[in-house]
Amino acid sequence: MRCALHPNTETNLTCGKCGQPICPKCLIQTPVGARCPECAAVKRLPVYSVPRIFYVRAVAASLITASALGAVWSFIPFGGFFLLIIAIGVGYAIGEVVSFSVNRKRGRGLQVIAGSSMVVSYVVRSLLDTPLPNFVDSFLNVYGLIALVLGIVVAVSTLRGN
Repeated sequence: MRCALHPNTETNLTCGKCGQPICPKCLIQTPVGARCPECAAVKRLPVYSVPRIFYVRAVAASLITASALGAVWSFIPFGGFFLLIIAIGVGYAIGEVVSFSVNRKRGRGLQVIAGSSMVVSYVVRSLLDTPLPNFVDSFLNVYGLIALVLGIVVAVSTLRGN
């Protein structure tokens, strides 16, 4: 017999439902036996299928949250090591707001939105923290950049699947 999907491949396997010949490359093991891709009906988990409207909600919620937290962050007088702790909190808050706004869905697109929003929050903080001519010095602060990366990691990992 030849595989229905790969005509150059010899096989003795058949789909447990429709009887179509399948090779090990296209075989999908299910709890009830080997199936062809059509009969297995492989679908993504519902938590990872994110409709477009949810992306719009995630962007709106994350930008509002990032702007507000960036503004509040600029008034917190602590720097150095405390900047890292504050960034972790901001990243976690942004990740949770994005997750809540899309009914706890997960996915790479939502992770990008959360990470980008952390950058927005850091830019807002840097703009409000120092006058405009010194913005670059505030933005390129070593502790600040480490805090930004740490915040991005926390925001993205909040939306990562288990």
